[in-house]
Amino acid sequence: MTITAYRHILWATDLTDNNHKVGERALELAQTYNARVSLLHVLETYPLYVGQEMVLVDTLELEETLEKRANERMQALADQFNIAEADAHVVLDAAKSGILDFATEHEVDLILIGSHSRKGLAHLLGSTARAVVNSASCDVLAVRLEA
Repeated sequence: MTITAYRHILWATDLTDNNHKVGERALELAQTYNARVSLLHVLETYPLYVGQEMVLVDTLELEETLEKRANERMQALADQFNIAEADAHVVLDAAKSGILDFATEHEVDLILIGSHSRKGLAHLLGSTARAVVNSASCDVLAVRLEA
């Protein structure tokens, strides 16, 4: 039996406080395998709909404000977990594609993502965690989080 030695671990965070458990697990695994840890937050933007029509509004200022706040929170999180500034990333994308594209582009071999505890078999994983688990080309560890 061959055991995989992970070299690059991706901690995909939604920046909520209970996501720290994922970071703790990422650092434990990084220490075990002497691996690099990258921290990623995907900032999703949504089109605005009024009735049945999509309204194109200038959301650039709002996106810049949200991105600035996300970068500030990511830097604080990176500092708290001793992750280098160069390894803390915020990208604008849909959550699933942002995580998977980052993992591919940066040769990640393990993705850690939080899974919110919900009732019923259909909700064992949140929609983002489920999409990443089903589509990733590398290993994925879903860490159970408080609801």
